[in-house]
Amino acid sequence: MSTTAPPKPRIPGCGFLLQDAKLADVFTPEDFSEQHRLIAQTADDFCNNEIVPNADKMERKDFSVTRDLLKKAADLGLASVDIPEAYGGLEMDKVTSCLIADRIAKYAGFATTWGAHTGIGTLPLVFFGNEQQKQKYLPKIAAGEIVGAYALSEATSGSDALNCRARAQLSADGKHYLLNGEKMWITNAAFADLFTVFAKIDGEKFTAFLVEKNFPGLTIGKEEHKLGIRGSSTCPLILNDCQVPVENILGEIGRGHVIAFNILNVGRFKLGASAVGGSRNALEQTIAYAKQRKAFNKPISDFGLIREKLANQAVGVYVGESIVYRTVGMMDSVLSEIDKSAPDAMTQARKGIEEYAVECSIVKVWASEMLDYVVDEFVQVYAGYGFVEEYPAERAYRDARINRIFEGTNEINRMIITGFVLKRAMSGQLALLPAIKRVMDEVMSGPSGEELDGPLAAERGIVANAKKLGLLIAGAASQKYMQTLPDQQEICGALADMIIETYAMESCLARTQKLVASRGDAAKLAIAMTQVYLTQSMEKVEAAAKKVSAAVAEGDMLRTQLAIVRRLAKFEPFNTVALRQQIALRMIDTGKYQVE
Repeated sequence: MSTTAPPKPRIPGCGFLLQDAKLADVFTPEDFSEQHRLIAQTADDFCNNEIVPNADKMERKDFSVTRDLLKKAADLGLASVDIPEAYGGLEMDKVTSCLIADRIAKYAGFATTWGAHTGIGTLPLVFFGNEQQKQKYLPKIAAGEIVGAYALSEATSGSDALNCRARAQLSADGKHYLLNGEKMWITNAAFADLFTVFAKIDGEKFTAFLVEKNFPGLTIGKEEHKLGIRGSSTCPLILNDCQVPVENILGEIGRGHVIAFNILNVGRFKLGASAVGGSRNALEQTIAYAKQRKAFNKPISDFGLIREKLANQAVGVYVGESIVYRTVGMMDSVLSEIDKSAPDAMTQARKGIEEYAVECSIVKVWASEMLDYVVDEFVQVYAGYGFVEEYPAERAYRDARINRIFEGTNEINRMIITGFVLKRAMSGQLALLPAIKRVMDEVMSGPSGEELDGPLAAERGIVANAKKLGLLIAGAASQKYMQTLPDQQEICGALADMIIETYAMESCLARTQKLVASRGDAAKLAIAMTQVYLTQSMEKVEAAAKKVSAAVAEGDMLRTQLAIVRRLAKFEPFNTVALRQQIALRMIDTGKYQVE
């Protein structure tokens, strides 16, 4: 029976704001199945043996190499995990999809190509295509015979996608739509075979179209000369009375925004996985160089400030893995309960992913900014050599920068995070307002004197207080601005930062709690990384809370609010100098990122 709604999730989207994580429901890298690990190894081997050796050719825009590698990836099943079996795909879980994105990220140029093809270039058809369209295109995509691309952005409407100028008009004979306009920054454009193009029918109805490269009226513009990801193709599309058969409308007329926004959700969590993989690779190259480079008659890996950098990079990878795989684990728990034979199975799947739109944006923002930190330190450890093209740090630094722009800028995603949370609260989907009231009542009554006990008690207390701080400050901002809060972008951005850090802190802590429960003393390194991260993260939460407090209150009210902020943000500090030494030593000894 068709329901058009996914099963009710055990863990609702944004639920982390209101309830503590149940460890059994938190998926971590330690929960990978044997199949997950085999596929990850396959992707890793493919990257090391096929992609990385051909990176220089792709940097020089030899896209015949790129097409050949996409075909080889398809032959290994690495390009069809999100395509249903009925159309030649493997139809595997989102954990697998992220694992492949993670492992292929050693060379960002190809990772961008692969991500655009398998993600935004394929999934619009998977989720919104009709049976005829799926039968026609998906088997060829799964086999690597055709390459997909996604054409949404325009020169004057990058983030404001609904303000596109591209137009579509029905031809006189009613057989085609004639598309006119220009699309910008289209990944894979030089060699793609099938484009998902967005245009407004009669200048009003925002609609998606499936456009083949040989349709009359479609021209590919010149290759863009980019700061980074030079091994990927980025060109404009010029539509000049481009003839698109009426049967190539994707989804419903006037409902293109549903396709655009939902597909970007998927792109965001996969981008996060790719950023984590890129960070791990950069860390391991940084370790190798630090061990062999000597200064003052000893390896620079012996110096405390270098070890501090290595430790911070490792902590970033650990937390990044935690948030990415926790997020896709929640998705998979919903998707696994959908009857794949149901006529609306894809609609249910789409809605199941949409449930975690906030978490997808968190993953995208957090991981892209973490990657930027890691590659910046990559360059710094290499010093002068880090600024030279023949060394790996320079390319990694350039390639990383696009991720804060891809899939909606990080500024847009911060607005999405706060906006979705407020929207769900106002609609009653998220019991945010009662939770805010409880926290306000609690903090105004003074310290409770209650202390947590058991493993990681101090760490659990920090995360609990971070949640309270977020609710308290969200309540203060809501009281001040009411319905106009979404217009206060600086405040919404600070609230988003608190939400992002809370999710990252809890994801990291939950992973470590599971490791402690299963490995005991062997989890010391995970505990060290968690304590380091919680320390720096709580500093960010406190700074954001003070920023918003000063913007929404003054006088005695401000002083009272700041006193509460200080109380909730206070904790006995960990010895982060010793903890970072411990983390760095482990990475130096093993020569790679390691949790055990």
